[in-house]
Amino acid sequence: MTVDPAGAAGPAPATASAANRGYRVVERDASFIVVDKPSGMLAVPGRGPDKADCLSARVQRDFPDALIVHRLDMETSGLMLFALGIDAQRALGRAFEQRVVHKRYEAIVDGLLASDAGSIDLPLICDWPNRPRQTVDHERGKPSLTHYRVMHRDAIAQRTRVSLTPVTGRSHQLRVHMAALGHPIVGDSLYASRPPAEGERLLLHATDLAFPHPHTGATASVRSVAPF
Repeated sequence: MTVDPAGAAGPAPATASAANRGYRVVERDASFIVVDKPSGMLAVPGRGPDKADCLSARVQRDFPDALIVHRLDMETSGLMLFALGIDAQRALGRAFEQRVVHKRYEAIVDGLLASDAGSIDLPLICDWPNRPRQTVDHERGKPSLTHYRVMHRDAIAQRTRVSLTPVTGRSHQLRVHMAALGHPIVGDSLYASRPPAEGERLLLHATDLAFPHPHTGATASVRSVAPF
């Protein structure tokens, strides 16, 4: 099951309603729904009434049995998976815990990466006085691993488009890892050496998601083209 964003699945009324709520249904069946989260939208409610509006609340207005399985940073766009019902949530939760869910992201980073591919293995921990920032800490940090591959180098703009495959799922993992490599993601308000320009978004998008179907066990694969 591979779906491009141009061909969102699911009944037309639900998809139309979802579009009115600021997100788009990419794939849907009886046990899960995958939606495209826009950059700048919270995945789940934050603290305080001013942070109640979020993707999960919007999805649950259209699909009342939708349950959270994983999250994306507010500034990150792309594919986010919801279970439909508690049984599906348990099955998908186990899949994430067992690291049998494949996730791929695309990003544009500052500078020209020297290597065509590589891995970043750095332990991360919350920078508590400066939360939600995360930081590399070789003594207290939790293991985190990201594989990267160069897709294109733009010598004029001095930027590189990269494919990022996280093995672990730490908070801000891709953002911290690329910054630690010396190539922060363009538009990163937390880890770039300079603040983003006005209106500049984080150029990080969850493009691919593959996971075992919660009922059949067959691999479900969903794709979303990066909007940058």
